[in-house]
Amino acid sequence: MDLGTRRHTGMLLQLAVLLCCSNVAIGKDSCDRPLVSNLPQSSFRSSSQLSNSHGPGFAKVNRRDGAGGWAPVESNKYQWLEVDLGERTEITAVATQGRYGSSDWVSSFLLMFSDTGRNWKQYRQEDSVGAFTGNSNADSVVQFKLQQPVFARFLRLLPLDWNPNGRIGLRLEAYGCPYKSDVANFDGSGCLLYRFSPNPTPILTAKDTISLKFKTLQNSGTLIHTEGQHDRSLTLELHKGKLLLHLRKGKSASPGPESHTVVSLGSLLDDLQWHHVAIERVSGHVNFTVDRSTQQIQVPAELSPFEINEISFGGIQCHGTQTVLSRRNFHGCLENLLWNEVNVNDLAKQQQKVSIMGNVTFTCAEPVSVPVTFAGAQCFLQLPGAALLQRDAGGGGVALVAVGVVISLQFRTWNRAGLLLTFDLQQQVGSLWLYLSEARVRLQIHKAGRILVDVATGFGLNDGQWHSVDLTARRGRLTITVDKEESSTAYASPSFPVVSGNNLFFGGCPDSKNNQECRNPFNVFQGCMRHIHVDNNAVDLIKVQQMVIGNYSDLQIDMCGIIDRCSPSHCEHGGKCTQSWSTFHCNCSNTGYSGATCHSSIYEQSCEVYKHNGNTSGLYYIDVDGSGPIKPQLIYCNMTDKTWMVIQHNNTELTKLKASSRINQHLAYFNYSADEEQLGAIITQAEHCEQEVFYHCRKSRLLNTPDGSPFTWWVGRTDEPQTYWGGAVPGSQQCGCGLQGNCIDSDHYCNCDADHKEWAADSGLLTHKENLPVRWVVVGDIQRPESEAAYRVSPLRCHGDKNFWNAAFFNKETSYLHFPTFHGELSADISFLFKTTTSSGVFLENLGIKDFIRVELSSPMEVVFSFDVGNGPFEVHVETGGVALNDDRWHRVRAERNVKEASLRVDAFPGATQKAPADGHIHLQLNSQLFVGGTASRMKGFLGCIRSLQLNGRTLDLEERAKITPGVRPGCPGHCSSYRQLCQNQARCVERYNGFSCDCGLSAYAGPFCQREVSAYFKPGTSVQYTFKEPYELTRNTSTQSQSSSIYSDLTPRGENVSFSFRTTQSPALLLYVSSYYREYLAVLLNRNGYLDVKYKLQNSRDAEVIRTSIRNLANGQLHRVSIRRISETVSVQIDQHGREDFNLTSDAEFNTIKSVVLGKVQESGELDPEIARLNSLGFSGCLSVVQFNSIAPLKAALLYPNTSPVIVTGPLAESTCGSSSPANPFPAKTTHPLSDHSGTVGTGEPIVNAIKSDSGLIGGVIAMVIFVILCALAIMARFLYRRKEMFHSQEPKSIKPEADSPEYPFHSEPTSQNELSENKKEYFI
Repeated sequence: MDLGTRRHTGMLLQLAVLLCCSNVAIGKDSCDRPLVSNLPQSSFRSSSQLSNSHGPGFAKVNRRDGAGGWAPVESNKYQWLEVDLGERTEITAVATQGRYGSSDWVSSFLLMFSDTGRNWKQYRQEDSVGAFTGNSNADSVVQFKLQQPVFARFLRLLPLDWNPNGRIGLRLEAYGCPYKSDVANFDGSGCLLYRFSPNPTPILTAKDTISLKFKTLQNSGTLIHTEGQHDRSLTLELHKGKLLLHLRKGKSASPGPESHTVVSLGSLLDDLQWHHVAIERVSGHVNFTVDRSTQQIQVPAELSPFEINEISFGGIQCHGTQTVLSRRNFHGCLENLLWNEVNVNDLAKQQQKVSIMGNVTFTCAEPVSVPVTFAGAQCFLQLPGAALLQRDAGGGGVALVAVGVVISLQFRTWNRAGLLLTFDLQQQVGSLWLYLSEARVRLQIHKAGRILVDVATGFGLNDGQWHSVDLTARRGRLTITVDKEESSTAYASPSFPVVSGNNLFFGGCPDSKNNQECRNPFNVFQGCMRHIHVDNNAVDLIKVQQMVIGNYSDLQIDMCGIIDRCSPSHCEHGGKCTQSWSTFHCNCSNTGYSGATCHSSIYEQSCEVYKHNGNTSGLYYIDVDGSGPIKPQLIYCNMTDKTWMVIQHNNTELTKLKASSRINQHLAYFNYSADEEQLGAIITQAEHCEQEVFYHCRKSRLLNTPDGSPFTWWVGRTDEPQTYWGGAVPGSQQCGCGLQGNCIDSDHYCNCDADHKEWAADSGLLTHKENLPVRWVVVGDIQRPESEAAYRVSPLRCHGDKNFWNAAFFNKETSYLHFPTFHGELSADISFLFKTTTSSGVFLENLGIKDFIRVELSSPMEVVFSFDVGNGPFEVHVETGGVALNDDRWHRVRAERNVKEASLRVDAFPGATQKAPADGHIHLQLNSQLFVGGTASRMKGFLGCIRSLQLNGRTLDLEERAKITPGVRPGCPGHCSSYRQLCQNQARCVERYNGFSCDCGLSAYAGPFCQREVSAYFKPGTSVQYTFKEPYELTRNTSTQSQSSSIYSDLTPRGENVSFSFRTTQSPALLLYVSSYYREYLAVLLNRNGYLDVKYKLQNSRDAEVIRTSIRNLANGQLHRVSIRRISETVSVQIDQHGREDFNLTSDAEFNTIKSVVLGKVQESGELDPEIARLNSLGFSGCLSVVQFNSIAPLKAALLYPNTSPVIVTGPLAESTCGSSSPANPFPAKTTHPLSDHSGTVGTGEPIVNAIKSDSGLIGGVIAMVIFVILCALAIMARFLYRRKEMFHSQEPKSIKPEADSPEYPFHSEPTSQNELSENKKEYFI
């Protein structure tokens, strides 16, 4: 062999070795080898076979042996094909194929698995979908990769549907790999004890893991118990089919909650199937996993660190110490016990470090239990009747005579009602029914419509647990016992023998019109039964399955198909889950959420949204992230021109600090009414946030500017010290005066840093959202003898909602915005607003391989929400009943899809809901980009505006994406077309980029929507005079501009529009007086009989004309609304809701050159009509509200714009709510958070505050002094108010209650911003 040949040969050998090693590596890592193709025919079984050549041994994929596959004798739902893999194997995929050369194939099927060939379990996809889609012809192979691998020895396939033009025909393959299994069997008395070597200095590892699999028929027992140092323990126990993980400190019989943590996971785990458990400790938390569910537990500080000394498997008694848990040991099998990858079973077999206590073997004993599942309405089990026999020696011989009946069974169900057993009694005595009613076992015997026997026992039997029922009747005594307990036993003494007839029916009755032997007036039973005994003989249900004995319909024999639909629970946000056999229900009471799964929030996401729903200032629940995880929070919304969210904290009062040599620093912590997560979301969502801080000082430096280290700093949301004060910028180490250059000492950047002996102050707004809110304030310069300071931090205030106005305008059908894939696998909610002039278009769409989700405008009067989660396309429609949605106004769309239903709502039109298909797919699986305003499926795109688009509570930033997308513009103007109706009382809607505002300039009302009555309480000496300019001034200054509420109208009108509201008990009284420069006037007054008179004098040369209305007793203390309108000589008057009254004047004249409008007392009374002068001398006592004369509002001008309006106010005048149509409540509802901003008045002297001193004696003295002063003040105030109240009652009838804002009202307060809050302490549950 030459060198070249050797070289090539060597390379080939190396390549072969490399390929071999690669194949070994691939085979080791992959688990997809064929498992069926090489099995002998003896490994196959079936329910039946058409012929020997159609036997189950020929059911191998791509094989043509025999007749080309398996085919049963009959094609019905009771057929099955079974494969024995020889040992427990990991199965990762299955494949099916029809029978070769035929028209026989299976189009859908169920897959079952088992360890023993008994007690089968159905494989379910996504925990609900059981059926697999099969073949559509006889030749193609359809393979399914299992979402979770199966570990089993036996596979069974149950055909559900097949080719209607053929019959059942099947070839099968399974894929997987060998599975290593080390098992230990526990009989309820033994356990394994794993002790660790003693270590004087135990090493705490960063991670510890215990994992195992278990199977059992018992619903309770201890699987794991660990003992650690300092009496710390961890226990894993099975309790009523659920796993409980206990973390405990101490051995007390009743430990406190802080030393005992319990977590529950899993359900129905006593089904004799393998279940995987893992407990992983990582740092300060524990990951607890049962099958596919994992829960993370935060370990309390007193239970951490946790050093384990020993572990017992199968029980607690291995430790030989009395513990607080008195539970029985585990009875069943444990597989692959691993502690930090150490195989505990191997150590036990080798008797190394692991001690065997009691009876523990290393093979799994498989108890025989054959359950049967009643799943549908047509299910029943029919067995031959059997009577309890007794020898009878009468009649000259010995015979067996039926004297009673003994029947027992076990059942488990979620339903509260259902038939367990029925049979006819011999000798036509009647019929017996044993059934569930209200989760109790009830027995009735009927005959000819009469109830002969009626007894009940047990309670709460619909809990999914196995319950036993024993029915015994003999010698005139009938007994029913539930769960073998004497306390759950019911008795009856029928006067006739209770002996069964020819047949017993369990669960239901045959669906036959000719069936007279079985009648079921109750619900059918849905659940599982097992251990059925008749006459003390066990019923062989396998023989029933083989049709050897009895009869049945739609039963699943040798398996229990019960499912716990509440574990894990699909109820979100704390909703409580209850269930029946086929569905579950979520109780969303007191959660703040609604819907089938408590997914959607019932609250709005900001004060801005509440405002644009037409709400006014008050307390509202705000759910910042909608359906997201952040909880709703009660927040005060101050609805002014800007909508402020006010978040209170626990210390809004001015707090004074006295000097103390023993205190170097004072620390103040601010606890807000919203938690940290809520605060972060509120601040991020808001356009602007601010918090005002105050520092008053005398010889107490603040930031020690310009060059020193700060004495005082604060900490915000970032947990970093901030060394700037209100009015300055971050990092500047300045106060507001330093930034503006107006500090009292130009050498310093804060007033307090001048260190003067006189009181000084630094205050201002903190506006950088990244640092807000203020959580801590540290005050440092208070230890010097003369140092004094006071500080205050106001509530956090935020306005604006970036999410609510975030919009994009789509001006091309082909334009769209794209975002990352929408993840709404189990719950998906979509909400947005749109406006358009087109008839149709797709709002958004997201596609998957097969799944999709889409919302579209299908016509001008219909919105469609469609999706597919693997069950086929699903659509929900909302029609608007003829109302067009393409009207260029905003419309709101809300769509939700969850595991139970899909719903769609459009504006306030009736919503639509579609139930999800039973046992259908539940996971929405999308993988493409989310398209907004367009579509990837070539459907018509959307033309118009989309705003505030939110998916599962998260807002998509349409504006930012629109800035870089052709055919899409950020923002969308034109809000007044939709919100104009919110502007009330002649207000004008003004467009803004983000929203709109209401201009109240032409209205007598105020407020964000011009709906707030501007009112004031008048006393006899109160006067409001609105003066018009004299004629020569008007000609000199025609360009003068008026204020928004002080509009100069035409001074020589041929008509007037006068409107106002009043409330008084005074009559006669002058309400309103309008005069001119030519001694003409209009007077509105109440005469002595309480009628309203309108007095006109439009010509100086003629007498005044009086118009008297017919409505009597207007001086009754109630609020009355008056509207007066004159056009030439015609005058119309309307009072409250009464009909309009029309009058005619004798003169058709103009009101020449109006001089003034006066409310209350006329001060210039020299030229008054004598009768008017007599009324004017009395003045007016009462309330005037929303006064309008043509285009001016004199009362509003006087109250809100006194410095810029031509008004003269004489006497006391303050804004009040006396003109509100609903009387003010003198006892406002209490709230949990103080809303008043109590600020101390600080001038050049010492602040008036609550002092904080280091000396407790001084503190007590100050508190006593404060209390004494308060009591004295209250006593004086009470005496004063009592006198005022007497004066008030002397003027008004007793039946009239004073208004909250009248001067006589005892709790009257001045109109400050503080009172604006307190007047609106209301809770809204919307």
